[in-house]
Amino acid sequence: MLKTFMKARYQFRFYPTDQQRQLLAQLFGCVRVVWNDALALCKQSEKLPSNNDLQKLVITQAKKTLERVWLSEVSNIPLQQSVADLGVAYKNFFDSLKGKRKGKKLGSPKFKKKTNQQTARFRIGGFSIKGDEVYLAKIGNVNPIWSRKLPSAPSSVTVIKDCSNRYFLSFVVEVESIDIDAKHISIGIDLGIKTFAVMSNGEKAESPDYSKLDRKIRKLQKKLARQLKDSKRRNKTRIQIAKLHNQIADARKDFLHKLSTKIVSENQAIILEDLNISGMVKNHLLARAISFQGWREFRTLCEAKSQKFNRVFHVISRWEPTSQVCFECGYKWGKLNLKIRSIQCLNCGTEHDQDQNAAKNINKVGIGHCHDSKRTQREGKTGSSAHLGEVSRITETLVR
Repeated sequence: MLKTFMKARYQFRFYPTDQQRQLLAQLFGCVRVVWNDALALCKQSEKLPSNNDLQKLVITQAKKTLERVWLSEVSNIPLQQSVADLGVAYKNFFDSLKGKRKGKKLGSPKFKKKTNQQTARFRIGGFSIKGDEVYLAKIGNVNPIWSRKLPSAPSSVTVIKDCSNRYFLSFVVEVESIDIDAKHISIGIDLGIKTFAVMSNGEKAESPDYSKLDRKIRKLQKKLARQLKDSKRRNKTRIQIAKLHNQIADARKDFLHKLSTKIVSENQAIILEDLNISGMVKNHLLARAISFQGWREFRTLCEAKSQKFNRVFHVISRWEPTSQVCFECGYKWGKLNLKIRSIQCLNCGTEHDQDQNAAKNINKVGIGHCHDSKRTQREGKTGSSAHLGEVSRITETLVR
């Protein structure tokens, strides 16, 4: 089999010295100013300027003015990349408007804030790797914590400072596809809140408990709302909240990476359901719980790792009645209350766990065996939809 190559990011944390912190703060500020100046020009212009024109205006000519003379004190490469990234952001925005870009509609680029995550990207020529050290132009040598080796020479590195003042180096490298024999032909996955994933092979994956950290965040957010804007205490509380959010994000990322790697490495075909997450979070009772799960991130990881491991990744339509049909005989009982977790089929008498049945149906539809209600009706296997009043045949198990 021919080897395929793909782009991947390898991220490592590092701890800069006090002098390097000052230099990085200056760099982040210059990158942010260049982005905001270029975006302001784009909003004022009737026609979107080219990247070359923007670079001349907001970098080359701006350095000659008293207001922006300090732009010459940092490396020019991250400033040019900031303008290039703005061009990519506008391209994605216009492609989204025209329907050329998949996913939800993107908004126009926004101005960057000092309190948000800060980034600066170096191309080849602005950085180099010497042993265990990484040299950044006009910053110096930094020592990242190498938790793993880079598979190839990086084409760029992004310096990141998150909202809780942590520093990272994110390398873009080329990785080679991996050939591993799959244990199973296919697997269907039904995603949920209490149980993150129920799989067609009978396995279940419980998501981490974020409730304790979430309570701390809610308490600190109330405290933040009462504090004076731009005060030192408010800034201290803001960083505390950011650290708690990072703990949740890190726990979720670790869980999703381990689960997606296990699923993709063991199965030849991975089948998920297309969930309308943006519509689901409009339910204010479940929005916070749904947002904590990271369903979209899990789908993205499975899709990327399927390409890496030469697997088949498929997403079935959200309109497939996977939770309304008996997997064994095809009998359709219709929509059920979310409180009903176990159900006995009125046609064949098989008792199903609702999530397990949905996962099996997702797998069945994904490998091409679509539900044919007309054929099953002719064979006498399908009757009318089940009524919730028939409690003798439907077992209700409340979610505790």
